[in-house]
Amino acid sequence: MDKLKKVLSGQDGNDDLNVLQTANEASTLGWGTRVKGFIGCFVAGVVCSLLGTCLLWVPRNGLTLFAVFYSLGNIASLLSTMFLMGPLKQLKRMCDKTRALATGIMITCLVLTFCAAFWWKNKGLALLFCVLQFLAFAWYSLSYIPFARDAIIKLFSACFKALFAGSGFRSFLPAVENIQYLISAPHGFHNTKAL
Repeated sequence: MDKLKKVLSGQDGNDDLNVLQTANEASTLGWGTRVKGFIGCFVAGVVCSLLGTCLLWVPRNGLTLFAVFYSLGNIASLLSTMFLMGPLKQLKRMCDKTRALATGIMITCLVLTFCAAFWWKNKGLALLFCVLQFLAFAWYSLSYIPFARDAIIKLFSACFKALFAGSGFRSFLPAVENIQYLISAPHGFHNTKAL
């Protein structure tokens, strides 16, 4: 009705811009609402993951239920951060060069988990994809913490060095050092001539 009054009174200047601004203002959430949405979605994700873990021990269909609820929990947890950043910013950050591989593996494993649980009816593959989901989601989450990935890489490389140095696997030590160099070097995987 207000729009009709504006048009009839001749005040209808650039109405398309006003409609877009109104839609944008209506869709934006306040900070309190964003935090509530984040907490609600994150708690739902954790509850789904825990429920899936509890359902793992149900006879006959337990592994399928675990795969489904665990995957739904990961999806809800991933969607919870969209409340804090907004969907577009979250998608842009998911596709950053530091997170693109982890994001791709995580989404692929989510889809393959559902395929293994429902279409292929292969419980072993569903469990494998859940484990890969967990690892990719953990690696993705670590990318938001400064220097966390570097610390994990150094920790595992030290463990491998200690494991291989004390046994007959001394021939693997140069390979572990090369992998550590390639991953932690500032140039990334592109410059392999330094080896």
